[in-house]
Amino acid sequence: MRWILLITTLFAFVVCFTRHSGGAMAFWLLLAVVGLLVTTLAFVQARINGSARDDSALSAHDVERLKAGKPPWKHDRGV
Repeated sequence: MRWILLITTLFAFVVCFTRHSGGAMAFWLLLAVVGLLVTTLAFVQARINGSARDDSALSAHDVERLKAGKPPWKHDRGV
């Protein structure tokens, strides 16, 4: 989806700079700027989702410790 947004944003910029009337140019420029914002947010969301931890990364016990304000149990200590 983000690639389609990128292509349509680039298309809006191209159309914007090929228009001869001011109204059409302003309309396509507005669409291009909004598309640029939405495309940027889509790529940022994909980057965040790619580096986020899975929901199953913490056990139920660790979640309860976090709710109680304690740090989660460190499994890598061998305790």
